[in-house]
Amino acid sequence: MSPYAHPELLVDTAWVAAHRGDPNVRLVEVDVDTDGYEQGHVPGAIAWNWTTQLCDTLQRDIVPPEDFRRLMGEAGIANDTTVILYGDNNNWFAAWALWQMKIYGHADVRLMNGGRRKWLEEGRELTTDVPQIASSSYTMGGEPDLSIRALLGDAQAASTQKDAALVDVRSPDEFTGRILAPPGLPETCQRGGHVPGARNIPWGKSCNEDGTFKSADELRALYESEGVTPDRPAIAYCRIGERSSHTWFVLKYLLGYADVKNYDGSWTEWGNLVRAPIERAAA
Repeated sequence: MSPYAHPELLVDTAWVAAHRGDPNVRLVEVDVDTDGYEQGHVPGAIAWNWTTQLCDTLQRDIVPPEDFRRLMGEAGIANDTTVILYGDNNNWFAAWALWQMKIYGHADVRLMNGGRRKWLEEGRELTTDVPQIASSSYTMGGEPDLSIRALLGDAQAASTQKDAALVDVRSPDEFTGRILAPPGLPETCQRGGHVPGARNIPWGKSCNEDGTFKSADELRALYESEGVTPDRPAIAYCRIGERSSHTWFVLKYLLGYADVKNYDGSWTEWGNLVRAPIERAAA
């Protein structure tokens, strides 16, 4: 089987168990909140709350640069620190954190393949102890790399001009408009359906039963069969941008697509726009 394009962006649970005490490695559990972390986490890991720490809490946006710099420093992360991210839901929010760290130029950030689920299924050690982390000095580099982020105008252009593949990573029921959000999650938009021209490739199709990523050959067949090919730009979206960051990671780092963006406005933005076109065709 062919290898991933960038295998260095993944580590397995055994690697984490062996290296979690390394002085230049920072292990971070990233979830929508910290409830799971408080019940038990990988020893040495700190917690990031997606809702309060990885979003702009005043307007719907990614974390502002100064808040990002502060978050890194408080986490004891220096510019040369190796950061290993993992979390619940097969790394939805961990992938979101990695995407933002790449926007702001952190060089060495990786995902633990399989996330929290894989660690638990293997019966590996858990703790409720919160490590005491000395703060560090973190320096912001140049301009943020916004080439990996799609805004509304990018999604609109892809829909009307067909100049990029639109990948809707939500469930078929969300894509067709039968439901507005996954069961148990808030309904953040007024209308159901999908962006005209989008292909429905649910994020979970990229994962094995244990939460790890499928092989490069399997992933390539999955996306190319739906017309998402490496020779044209791709834009992934979901409901709020976290599931689509997972697919963005697959396309960019596991398959090596050159031009992939995460549309974090996603269906919450599009589905609430006045007069925005939608489709409700079958998945």
